[in-house]
Amino acid sequence: MSVETETSCLYICMGSACHQLGVYEVLPILQRLLLQHHIPISVELKGAFCLGPCSEGIVLKYREHLFRLIRPQNIEEKFINEILPYILNESQSL
Repeated sequence: MSVETETSCLYICMGSACHQLGVYEVLPILQRLLLQHHIPISVELKGAFCLGPCSEGIVLKYREHLFRLIRPQNIEEKFINEILPYILNESQSL
């Protein structure tokens, strides 16, 4: 019997403020990082309209948690130090 994996969504703000801050530079890096790391659940990357705190840089949302202050220059560091650990921790509770 196979166990189906649950798909979780990682939303990336595509609003005008995030657009001006470089979301289209962040997007391919984030796609690569999601594929590169062995995440035990399926994480689908989805675009979203404004996620709220526009003055805090590009915003990502996983479940109810917001990741802020994302820039093309720091997405890899933010992913490894903040986003990936959060996703892995949440996947253990499923």
